[in-house]
Amino acid sequence: MTDPIADMLSRIRNASRVHKERVSMPSSRMKQEIARVLKEEGYIKDYSIVPGVPAELTVSLHYTSDRIPAIQTLQRVSKPGCRIYAKTDSLPVILQNMGMAIISTSKGVMSNRQARRSKLGGEVLCSVS
Repeated sequence: MTDPIADMLSRIRNASRVHKERVSMPSSRMKQEIARVLKEEGYIKDYSIVPGVPAELTVSLHYTSDRIPAIQTLQRVSKPGCRIYAKTDSLPVILQNMGMAIISTSKGVMSNRQARRSKLGGEVLCSVS
């Protein structure tokens, strides 16, 4: 697998489209941090790490009362072949701040709002709305 983050985002996107309650994938520290940010922002219910030889990350998806997924779009921005970096003043604004971008900064992985408050820039991993 050349891009494990894109694989994670595809699994979440596909599972939410078919209204699955949970989706599992191989775990890594970066994937755990992305899941943490998605949970903090209310896009997923919860996540858990199942220990094992290949540790497994299980994400519980969030839906509204009408079974509409909280995640409508989930796109990878920075790819292994073309990294996208942004300074503090040029962090992306997704749907006039109705969505969010996940940024990998020197202080850890955080949303674009948190990065703007902390006055940090970094690699733009993905956008969520």
